[in-house]
Parts: sequence; C-alpha cells; structure tokens
Amino acid sequence: MQCNATPSLLFMNAGQCLDTLDRVLTALSPGHSFQESLQELLAALAEDMHFDRPHIVVQDPDSGELRLSLSYDQADSPEAAYAPGSGITGQVFAEGRPIIVPCMRGRADFKNRMFGRSEEEMARLAFICVPVHVENGDKTEVVGILSADTPTAPQAELDLRCRFLQTVAILVGRQVAWLQEELSRRHACILADEPLANGLPSSIIARSKSMHHVLRRLTQAGAGKATVLLRGESGVGKELMAQALHAASPRRNNPLVMLNCAALPSELIEGELFGWRKGAFTGAVQNRAGLFRQADGGTLFLDEVGDLSAIAQAKVLRALQEGEIQPLGDERRIKVDVRLVCATNRPLEELVEQGLFREDLYYRINVFPVFIPPLRERPEDILPMVEHFIEMFSKEYGRPVRRVSTPAIDILLAYHWPGNVRELRNVLERAVLICDDAVLRSHHLPGMLQGEKLGAPIWATGTMGLTETVANVERELIIAALAKAGGNIHQAARDLNITYRIIYYKMKKYDIDFKKYLSPSITGSRAAALTPGSETRGIS
Repeated sequence: MQCNATPSLLFMNAGQCLDTLDRVLTALSPGHSFQESLQELLAALAEDMHFDRPHIVVQDPDSGELRLSLSYDQADSPEAAYAPGSGITGQVFAEGRPIIVPCMRGRADFKNRMFGRSEEEMARLAFICVPVHVENGDKTEVVGILSADTPTAPQAELDLRCRFLQTVAILVGRQVAWLQEELSRRHACILADEPLANGLPSSIIARSKSMHHVLRRLTQAGAGKATVLLRGESGVGKELMAQALHAASPRRNNPLVMLNCAALPSELIEGELFGWRKGAFTGAVQNRAGLFRQADGGTLFLDEVGDLSAIAQAKVLRALQEGEIQPLGDERRIKVDVRLVCATNRPLEELVEQGLFREDLYYRINVFPVFIPPLRERPEDILPMVEHFIEMFSKEYGRPVRRVSTPAIDILLAYHWPGNVRELRNVLERAVLICDDAVLRSHHLPGMLQGEKLGAPIWATGTMGLTETVANVERELIIAALAKAGGNIHQAARDLNITYRIIYYKMKKYDIDFKKYLSPSITGSRAAALTPGSETRGIS
C-alpha cells in the first residue's frame, strides 16, 4: 500500500533553521563533553526542527559493523548492528551518499530494526539518512550516519530536510572521529609530515612577541629529550604546540601518540597507557600494546595530566625513571624509549599541596615548562587567525565569505575570549555558516561578543548603548554600499535609499573616506572630481 504525502509543513523556515544551527554550534563549543554535545545536537533536531527519532550511528573500528551510538530518546533505541550495505543505513555508509525514503511502508530495504515502528507509523513517516564524512588527507572517509524520521511530504520538501541534515552532518563530522576513539579506546599515531619552517610546522599562526617566545622555547626543547610541560588555559592550543615540539625534534619521523587523560575513566587509564596481557581481566580477549609501546622511539603527549589517578601517576613515574613498563597481567618488564610531553590547565602546585598529585612526578615532568599565553593577552594574533579560519571554513562549507567588515573586526578585537583559540574558531565557523555575503558583518557574530548575556538587550548590559549600536550598523552599511558602488557616493546613496546630503553628512560623522573604495579605473582628476563638495557633484 502506498502512502499519501501530507501537505507541506513549512519545515524549512529560515529563522528556525538558523536558530537550530546556532544551538548546534553552541553545543559543540568548549565546556561540553563530546557525548553531551551530540545529545544536545539530537535534542535540537527533535525539539526545534521536529524530526522524529534523530540518531547517530558510528562504525565500530574492530568489527567494521555499524552500531547505534546515540539517539534523542535512548530508552526507545535498542542496540542494533548493520553490516555495510545492509538496510538503508548500511547503504548510505557503503555508498557515501544520502538516501530519502518517502514512505517507510512498502520499502523492502527499510529494515525497521532499531525502533520497532508500528505499521501505522510507517504509513505516515518518511526516513532521511545522510553520511557523516571526515577528511583524511586527500580522501573523504565515511565514519558515521545521521538519520531521522519525518512526516511524509512532497519530494521538494523532503529534499530541503535532507539538505539541512547534511549541513548538520558537516558540523558533526570531525566530532564523530573522536567518538570512534572513545568506542575503540584507541588513539591514532600522528606522524609529523608537515613542511617545516625554522624547525616548526608552517601552519602555526603567531604574530605576537609572546608567541614567538613560546615557539623559540619549543625549538630549544625540541633538540633535546627532556620532558616538557605545556601550561595554559583551556583552548590556547597546547595540542598544536605538542605537535610543533615533536616536529622540531629528532624523533619527527617516529610516531606522536596523544591521549587526553580527562577523556577516559581513571580505571581505564592504566590499561590504555601500559597495555595488558590476554586474560588479565574479563574482556581482555587479546594482548594489547599500550600507548607507551605505541610511542616507542617517538613522543607521547599526555593532555590534562593533572587528571591522572594516583596509581597511574606512580606507574608513569616508574616509566620515566626506569625507562620500562609492565602491562597489566604480565610479569615481564618491557623497555621503552619515549619522549614525554605533558599539558595541563590546572595548578599542579596546588594539587601537590593537596596530595592529589605526586610531588616527585611533578618535578619529573616540569623539567622544561612552557607557558602558552591566553588569546586576550596576544591580540596581534587575532586578525591572522580570523583570516585563516574565514578562508578555511569558506572553502569547507562552500560559502562566499572573503573578508570581515571593520565593525566586526572591532568586536573581535574587543572581546576577551575566555575560550581562547577554540572559541574563536567556533565563533567564526558559525558566522561563516550563516553569512550569505562576501563580507562577514557584526550581526553575524554571537550577541555575547557585543556584551549580550542571557538574552538581555545589548544596551541593558552597560557595555554598548543603543546609540553606539545604531551608529555601528549605520557605518557598516555605508561602507558596504560604497564598496559595492566602487566609491560612487551618489550610487551608494541610491542603494541605501537616502539622499546625497544625508550620506555625505554620515560620512563626515563616521570619518569614512570614499576614496578607499574607488574602482581601480577611477584615478587622478576623476577621483578629485568625485570628492564631496566639488563642482562636479552631479557626476554619478
């Protein structure tokens, strides 16, 4: 029996879509665990966009099967596994392209394994499934699936819903790779294959004196084998600095293995670091080489080292002192040659005084400390980073953004960036995503950057008054009109639907020089003729 499509539900309301994307990007911002971020993302799809049963499926790296990971209503989602190519979900994973099922009932390849939908539900529901991609060098790898039920509708509307889910899947792509690591409890080895400039990766953006000092310190540390402790607030780029240190060291052709000590429960850290022997505990069905052995001859980076358990601290100290480790359930001691790099945003000295961190381990890892300053203390780095992220996200999302307006730059420079580089990256990713113009403007930036808190009006915070806000908007619109008109004031006035006298007054008020926006062909005497107040004011 065939289904009849329901009338259009006006699903793709532009404002609603932007609000949902804003909620998704906020969920992926600093301060949330990965699982919490994905759960909030699914909640946004269900509550704001009215998708039914949104869920994410990821690949199990051991078996190669697809397994259900997270859904909006966990109680309604039993475990289910799909071999690649089996069912709609398996087909999307195998082929790497989205599939729309206009009506579930009567579709032979729709297996209905996960939620046990009734015949009545299947008669009125469509199913949309899109792949989650991750860029892996020159290749695009499908690492997961994002899908949802939705009421049956005309094909054009289902296509719009599918495109919306694809946009969300782009945002999830890089995050899903982290979930694979959490499920498999494995951490990839990273080889330093970037071109080097002065011993450091050329991708590092640093213009400030303080960051140049940090990079000099890393270059000095790279030549030796002393343990390095990277210190700084969350989001300042300690992981990138660890990669730079490894790239500047003689070990650059050997693996760099990375572990976030706060990402795993304390009872799992020991096995992750030192490995285990088959039969050491329930579930240990095969031998496992720990991260110390994986990093043999290379570098091991322990992020958030202050979160190590007391037992793990003792074993890390022994590995540093003796150069050997002992896997769980194994009587042998195995020699390893590992250069240890640690990072933390916690005050280790206070943890030592409180008895939460071993004093002897503290002195072992603090041989060569490097402090990475927060972004608010190095404003010279903000604009180069903005240019880098704008170019990167414009290319990634296929957006037209090419530059940032002056008022928007002023806001970015004035903000205090508590989340540091990570927050700057997320803000610009959101801004590029919602910007439909070649110029990213201040209204594309989150309200919190302009002093907005908890939804309060900007002028209610006392940081920016109504008059100043209106003036910023006026100035930005005039500059944009002049740029579009190639410096022609009369045309800019017409585009803004105001008189020449008003735009001339506003240009003087806001100190706007129209000559900056003249077309290259307008030079010399013609530029002088277009100057406000000249005898040829009628020229347009």
